[in-house]
This record gives sequence, C-alpha cells and structure tokens, in this order.
Amino acid sequence: MSLIKSISGIRGTIGGPAGEGLTPLDVVKFTSAFATFLKTSRQRDGETERRLRIAVGRDARLSGSMVDHLVVGTLVGMGVDVLETGLSTTPTTEMTVIDGHCDGGIIITASHNPKHWNALKLLNSRGEFISDAEGKEVLRLADGGEVNYAEVDDLGHVTVEDDWIDRHIERVLGLELVDVEAIRKAGFRVAVDAVNSTGGLAIPRLLRRLGVKEVVELNCEPTGHFAHNPEPIPQNLTQISDCVRQHHCDLGVVVDPDVDRLALVCETGEMFGEEYTLVSVADYVLQHTPGNTVSNLSSSRALRDVTRRYAGCQYNAAAVGEVNVTTLMRQTAAVIGGEGNGGVIYPALHYGRDALVGVALFLTLLAKSGKKVSELRKSYPEYIITKNRRDLTPDMDVDALLAKVAKLYSGMAGVEKVTTIDGVKIDFADGWVHLRKSNTEPIIRIYSEAATESRANELAQQVMQQIG
Repeated sequence: MSLIKSISGIRGTIGGPAGEGLTPLDVVKFTSAFATFLKTSRQRDGETERRLRIAVGRDARLSGSMVDHLVVGTLVGMGVDVLETGLSTTPTTEMTVIDGHCDGGIIITASHNPKHWNALKLLNSRGEFISDAEGKEVLRLADGGEVNYAEVDDLGHVTVEDDWIDRHIERVLGLELVDVEAIRKAGFRVAVDAVNSTGGLAIPRLLRRLGVKEVVELNCEPTGHFAHNPEPIPQNLTQISDCVRQHHCDLGVVVDPDVDRLALVCETGEMFGEEYTLVSVADYVLQHTPGNTVSNLSSSRALRDVTRRYAGCQYNAAAVGEVNVTTLMRQTAAVIGGEGNGGVIYPALHYGRDALVGVALFLTLLAKSGKKVSELRKSYPEYIITKNRRDLTPDMDVDALLAKVAKLYSGMAGVEKVTTIDGVKIDFADGWVHLRKSNTEPIIRIYSEAATESRANELAQQVMQQIG
C-alpha cells in the first residue's frame, strides 16, 4: 500500500488500512481539508457572501466512480456547491474551473499510474495546480482536523454537466493558430490509443471536428481496464505502432489516462519522441507568435535550440513540476511551454498541460508543412536522454552531497552553467546532467542528455563518480 502527498496532489493505491493507501477515509479527510483551505483563503480575501463552488472531474479508472462519490458527498457536507462533470480529462476539468467560474477543482486521476492507483489533483480558481506552500497548508489542515461541516440547511448542491469535453473542443477549434481547413484539405488518417480511459471520449471527437478524414480507434472505450501500462513511453506502445503501419496512417496519437500527456507515432510506426511533442508544437507557435518558451530542467535541450532559431526569443528552465513551469511562464510571458513528458502548455487557451491543444497545433503544423511526420522529426536537433539512479544509505546527507557536486562543477572548464533551483543541473557544451533527490525513495535520480546515448551515459557516469 502507498500514499504519496506531494506538489502534484494526494496519490495512493486503493485499499488497505487508512493512512497507508487512498482509502475512503483518506479521500474524505483530504477533500475536507481542501474545501477548508479554499474557504479560509476566501475569508482572508474578504469574500464571504457567495457559496464556494468546486468543479469535479475524473478519468475512467476502476476506482473513479467510488472516489468521485466520496469527493462530491464530502464537498456537499462541507457546504460547497459542486459542478460535477463526470468522465472528463485533466485539461478539461481545468477549463471547467475557468469557464464555470469555480473557486477550485478536484481531478480524480492517478495520471499514468497503473489501475490500482488513484489520486486527488487540486486546482485553484485559475484552473491551475495549487502551489507547494498551498499544498502544505492543505496537508496541515488534514492532519490537524481543523474542519467544520455544514448544518443541514447549509449543505451544498450538485449541478451535473457532462458536456464540458465538447466545450473544451470548441475552445481549441477557436484558437487562431488552429487551422481546421488546412487539416481537412490534408486528408489525414490518424490512429488513436486512449488506453481505455477518457481520451477515448475526447481525442477521436476532436480529430473528427478538426476534419481528419479517417480516425482509427484503439483502446478508446473508457472501461478503466487499461490495455497496457498506461505510461505513454515506447516500450508500452507497440500496439499502436503496429496499428499505424497496418492501416497506413499518417500519424499515431497516444494519451495517458487523464489526457495531459501527448505522445506521437510517425507514419513508419516509429516513435516521434515524447520530448519532441513540445519541441514541434513550440516551433509552430514561434513561427507565428515569436516569444519566450519554458520547460523544466529535465526536459530536452532541443526546445532551447529551436527557440534560439527565432530572433529575440528566449528559453528558460523551471524546477520540475507543472506548477513551477506555469509560474515561470507567467513571469517570462512565455507564449508556449510545458514538460518533456509530452505535456504542452499553451497560455492562449489556459495554463495547463493539454493533449487536446497539442494535437490540434501539431496537426496544423503537419498540414502546413507538407511533410510526413518522420520528415518533420528529422528537422529538429537530435538528442538522447538517459535515466539512472543511485541508491542512498541512511547515513548519507543528500543535500550536502548535491551541494558538493554543485561547488565542484561551478567554474570548471567545459561547464556552461550550474543550476541549483531543483537539485543540481550541470550544463556542458554538448549535453547536461541533472541530479534530483527523490521525494518517495532513498535515491538520487540522474538524468543526462547528449547527441548520442553513449555520450549521455558518459556524462552521467562522470558526475555519478562524484557521489561515491
């Protein structure tokens, strides 16, 4: 049994003793704490006249309905009005908070985790994940029991609206850089793997509204029985690779269970590369709206290189975590950003990773370029990211160790930059190494990138030797 409380929400396995997994008692406790946090925040801001309103949406995993009933019932018991969207996606729920004029939102999804996991992702009134400091306050309230439930005359009310995916699609279609006519004229055939979750409701519908000639659906029935490991990485995507080749598709589209990550498959059946989802979409956006870009420290250098192709455009790197990326995007007025796991954040729509807007922008780029997907991929800088780990002993002072590495490489010949906002990242002329302390395991994660896998591993080994 596992229960993980982090900047990305409350995540745990279903079942087991309370406090050791995401049990019904834990769902009620954390939902109550979040509602209390939002109430307290509004009182501090002097807003006490209107009843609190929270949007709730979920992916299709097996425990979703059970957790949804607990969340909605708890919010009603807290005197909160609930906008219930049912089966939805993470970006759709974020859009629901914004367009539904809600004070916050709860997304019931464990993202790419296997089916026995679920989670509560918590949103503020802007439809964005709450900050680390706000998350810690929610946890304090949950542990401290500072919760008061409503009297019977003050119970909340539930409004059920199940058309928010369609509203989300309409907003995507209305974006200036989404060219439906160009996509329609291209006559694309596109395969979709939605891993038996809510992407099966959203992505095929979006593709047809975009004018895609033929949509081949794979694992698009939202049963929650994931057809394969739901993380959209190459080793889990052999089925759609075969499907793309068999049906002679121009493109394969893969999303995770909550549809905030987008992976693409070339017409050859080869992976486009999750890191290059954001790179390609950013390239298209920058062609038409030059500006700054942002990704996290563990994302590919290719975004930096593509950004520098455009005069006056600057790339910046944030600490890992979507809320950190969106914060820096606001600070730098970035026109596009995201994370290298296939997460595209397009502020012209909203500040959240959104596979729907990623699909629409990529298909527009593909249609206008006149290239095949594999040809488009070859137009971007080639980098390989490798991932390693170093197990820690109980007597290791991890912070001191990372500080030692940072000091050692600062000013060293061949080192362009050392960044310490999130562990230690060392930028070399031909690659980088990023060391981060895990929040859930006694390990240091070591990511490295270079033009070849051998060079990336060489850089990683060089830095790992300093850990001992």
